[in-house]
Amino acid sequence: MKYNIREIPNLLFHGRNGFSGDQVALFWSCSGMEMNWKGKDLFLDVETDYELFEQWVSVVLNGTHIARFPLQKGRHTVPILLNMNPEKINHVEIIKDVQSQPTDDATCLILHSIETDGAFLPIPEKSLKLEIIGDSITSAEGAIGAKDETDWLPFLFSAVRGYAYMTGQILNADLRVLSESGWGSLSSWDNDPKCALPLYYKQVCGTVGGQKNALLGAHENNDFEKWNANVVVINLGANDNSAFTQPPHVDPVTGESFQQRHNEDGTKNAEDLARLQKAQYDFLCTVRACNPNAHILWCHGMLGNPLEEAIIETVNHFCADTGDSKTEYFRLPNEPADGYGARFHPGLPMHKSAAKALSEKIASLL
Repeated sequence: MKYNIREIPNLLFHGRNGFSGDQVALFWSCSGMEMNWKGKDLFLDVETDYELFEQWVSVVLNGTHIARFPLQKGRHTVPILLNMNPEKINHVEIIKDVQSQPTDDATCLILHSIETDGAFLPIPEKSLKLEIIGDSITSAEGAIGAKDETDWLPFLFSAVRGYAYMTGQILNADLRVLSESGWGSLSSWDNDPKCALPLYYKQVCGTVGGQKNALLGAHENNDFEKWNANVVVINLGANDNSAFTQPPHVDPVTGESFQQRHNEDGTKNAEDLARLQKAQYDFLCTVRACNPNAHILWCHGMLGNPLEEAIIETVNHFCADTGDSKTEYFRLPNEPADGYGARFHPGLPMHKSAAKALSEKIASLL
């Protein structure tokens, strides 16, 4: 039988998704769905489009990553599991393996229906709602692929091999990820001030453009009352640090210039560093307003901790000014060079190490 995706009982969706009509649009890395399913065959009716960057999905069966593949343009019925023991209950996850694509307005991934001869069984409610905000590290860029791969391509992203997904698995959390490669808390790595995650935090997925994504619900206000995080992890800083070493970004429309500057002695310009810290402070205010009861961790690491002192200072000021006792800084572990993956980014060993440290920290808070 074919079941409309919105009408299937006992189906748990993860991520800030677009729910319109009888379909579900997946925007962010790690978004997707999980189910307890009992049957022989399982097919997914899915629709995708893109101009530059194809969509990849992963299948996790009973806690083990068994498949990942790109999706063809258009609407197709894709086999997920075939010839299974119809008497066995299987835990199945279908995960969007790549991040949203701000530079490709055509990109979409829409779930329409599931075709199966089996049944969907109840999933125990998850006690922890976990939101992780970050950049390419959180998008698990380079977590798969050879170390000498240097091209920026979707197949080198693998959410299920990233620390965010693994942390969610360790803690059995209802996980939401908001991450964009190259983005920061004030600007992108190359000083584009429009590429800052805080600007879009209150939207479902405001980082993507185009009329198609707007119709799918990407630009709508996120409903924080319906899903309110118990823990919010902010892992931004690597690209904010890189911006200090880059030339100015010039807006092609307005001609306005933006740059985080180094002094002649190599130190960070004090005014520009203060501007960055204000953006971080303001973001903490926004996250706290949207998640009034959550523990907030601002993390930094895996590729060094060059902004640690500045972030700690910002977090301490925020807590002192607001009386917030549930916000703190947490250093993620840095691993030796042999833990690297593709594109000079953390590889699987580094993500496992970070997931272990972060999950232990979160568990201690709860």
